[in-house]
Amino acid sequence: MPTGAQILINGLVDGGVRACFANPGTSEMHFVAALDETPELRPVLCLFEGVATGAADGYGRMTRRPACTLLHLGPGLAGGLPNLHNARRAATPVVNVVGDHALHHKRLDAPLESDIGALARTVSAWTRRTYYATELAGDVAAAVTAATGPPGAVATLVVPADVSWSQAGDAPAAARPAPARHGLVSVDAVTGAAGALRSGEDAALLLGGDAVRGAGLEAAGRIAAATGARLLGETFPARMERGAGRPAVERLAYLAAGASRQLAGVRHLVLAGAASPVTFFAYPGQGGALVPQGCAVHTLAAGAEDVTAALEGLAEVVGPGARHVREEAVRPALPSGGLTAESAAGVIGALLPEGAVVVDEANTSGLWLPGATAGAPPHDWLTLTGGAMGQGLPVAVGAGVACPDRPVLALVGDGASMYTLQALWTQAREGLDVTTVVFDNGSYAILNLELGAVGAVAGGERARRLLDLSGPPLDFVALARGMGVPAERAGTAEEFAALLKRGLAEPGPFLIACVVPPLA
Repeated sequence: MPTGAQILINGLVDGGVRACFANPGTSEMHFVAALDETPELRPVLCLFEGVATGAADGYGRMTRRPACTLLHLGPGLAGGLPNLHNARRAATPVVNVVGDHALHHKRLDAPLESDIGALARTVSAWTRRTYYATELAGDVAAAVTAATGPPGAVATLVVPADVSWSQAGDAPAAARPAPARHGLVSVDAVTGAAGALRSGEDAALLLGGDAVRGAGLEAAGRIAAATGARLLGETFPARMERGAGRPAVERLAYLAAGASRQLAGVRHLVLAGAASPVTFFAYPGQGGALVPQGCAVHTLAAGAEDVTAALEGLAEVVGPGARHVREEAVRPALPSGGLTAESAAGVIGALLPEGAVVVDEANTSGLWLPGATAGAPPHDWLTLTGGAMGQGLPVAVGAGVACPDRPVLALVGDGASMYTLQALWTQAREGLDVTTVVFDNGSYAILNLELGAVGAVAGGERARRLLDLSGPPLDFVALARGMGVPAERAGTAEEFAALLKRGLAEPGPFLIACVVPPLA
């Protein structure tokens, strides 16, 4: 007779879950033991919960199917919240399995007792606690259904330890609830957008979600070719297909001044899978909305609506038979001399292989990357959707597990990498083909920019020390090697090019400490 843990794992597998990113504890030991009986579910040990949740995010972005996490009680879930926040913002399908105290033990208020449901609801679209092993089959089926969307969501199932170890009886496997469907395309939204694009006034499409990949991106390119509208993308897309042969989409700048310049003169902004743009933070004397004065905003499709179908319908209305202008296959020449963030971007643009999955958490050091890689061979670009730092290395783990036949290139800032550096150990243990570039500028450079942007005056050493990473300096080569990842340091453009070629050519993980001056 199966235990609750066996029913749980079988339900995950029946729902299409094939990877479990885990940081388990005592309450989850029956789940761990049951893994030996279900080879279809690949367990991946992560040394920090934030690595597990970020890896599940990366896996889900690349496969469009959920991975599960295995987390230990409330503190374990709390450790994974920042990257679950990013996954929620990316609309990634993720199923969290969170162990809890046995039901009869909870009343004793043991040291790890906490309100798991309250924590889960901050990032989850669906939460449930199972009280009986006989209910697990239905609960796990509902969790997988909730996660798979559309457009995709975080679902959290809390499983007390006694529910895992109890026998589930002869309860039949539960049928999965009917999956949710995309919302119908609004005819009025399509005709309204078509009228705006045909008005003769400056117009732009702001693309997000499925609009920046696959058929949605192709349709957006056709619309731009037929109407002259500009194609803009969200600042931080979950997954964008780009490179030679694909429509050129210019991502909206992070800094308000840059985004305002991009939107200047636009009289019609059509939202396709994207929200109306706002600044990331409030700044003294400035408004938060980025839509220029006098610009009309038209929502073509949002949320669970089928943005691909909406774009294809709009393309048929405004330009039947139109073909989009494709990005030219142009690479920068390999730079030489001193290594800066700009010359490093040139090296990456010159060497980026076809089919690469680029995970971008480079922050200030990544400002030149979009331009340098626009004409590289076709590739995917994954970004920091929710703004919670420490996403890059774990998402690269998930992408590596999801796409073992594709090279993964993780581009991370030095400060950001230290949030989840344990991901390197998982890369080594799993033999993942991930090349990591750490932009080592010895500073939280983004915060130096923000310091001036918010109007704060900081001239003293105490303030500067909170933004400085150079005392003592971080030795990323030693840190990576200590976790089993080969690593080298680059101080010139030539050294970086040679090391990047090596990292991309050799199987398994490799790290390059790319020493660059800070932007600010």
